[in-house]
Amino acid sequence: MSSCNGDCGSCSSDCKDRDLTLKPNEFSHIGKIYAVVSGKGGVGKSSVTCMLASAMQQRGKQTAVLDADVTGPSVPKMFGIHTRAEADAAGLLPVETSTGIRVMSINLLLETEDAPVVWRGPVISGAIQQFFTEVAWGDVDYMFVDMPPGTGDVPLTVFQSLKVDGIIVVTTPQDLVGLIVKKAVNMANMMHVPVVGIVENMSVFTCPDCGKQHHIFGESTAKAAAAQLGTEVLASLPIDPRTPALADKGAIELADTDALQPVVEKLLQA
Repeated sequence: MSSCNGDCGSCSSDCKDRDLTLKPNEFSHIGKIYAVVSGKGGVGKSSVTCMLASAMQQRGKQTAVLDADVTGPSVPKMFGIHTRAEADAAGLLPVETSTGIRVMSINLLLETEDAPVVWRGPVISGAIQQFFTEVAWGDVDYMFVDMPPGTGDVPLTVFQSLKVDGIIVVTTPQDLVGLIVKKAVNMANMMHVPVVGIVENMSVFTCPDCGKQHHIFGESTAKAAAAQLGTEVLASLPIDPRTPALADKGAIELADTDALQPVVEKLLQA
C-alpha cells in the first residue's frame, strides 16, 4: 500500500477489490471524516480547519481534529492547548478544547512544544495511522484532518488509510495558488476522494476607516479554477487581523465563523 501511486490500471495487485482502510480504536465511533488540504503552505489551512471544527461544534455536533501536519503542527497552539496527552486502558486520549473539541497532535506527545520532529516519511505516515487506530476518540460526529501542504506521503497515507468522506480545499486569490489547487484536487480524484468544495482565504481586505475593499493578493481566480475542476467555491474569507490574533492567543474558537456557514451547511446535508 505504501508504494501505491493511485493508478489502479498500472498495478497487478487486487487491492482495488479489498478494503485497505484502517479501523479506529475500539472505543471510537467516528461519523464523517473530512480532510482540509491546501496543496501549498501559507494559505491559512490550519486556521480554517480549526474554525470549521468550532463552527460545527457550535451546531451541537461533537467534532475532533486530527493534526496530520506532523512536522509543522499548529492546531494545539491555536486552541490554547499546552498540556500533554494522557493514556488509559482504552488507549491514547485526545485533549479537549474549552468547547469540547477533541484534538490529537504530535505536539501533545513531545517533551516540549518547540521540539522538532525530524522523521522520514514512512515514520510520519505510521504516526498518523496510530493517531487513528490507537486514540480513544469516543463518539465523534465530524472529524477534520488538518493536512500538511503538498501531495506527498501524508495525503497518500490519509486517503488510503482513512475512510475520507471528502476534502475541503483552501486557497488564496493568486494564480499560482490556483495551479496548486488543481494538483490537490487532481490527487483527490486519482484517489477517488470526493471534493466538497473550495474555501478561498484572504479574499479581500475592507479598510476599517473608509470601508473600501482592497484585493491584497489580486483578483480572485478561485471561481474559474473551481469551474475547470467541476467543483465550487463555498466560502470566501476576508483578511481579518482579529483571526490570527485569536489564533496566537489560543482562542481560535472565538473567531467569527459566519463566512464558513455555507461549508457547514453542505457538510450537514451530506
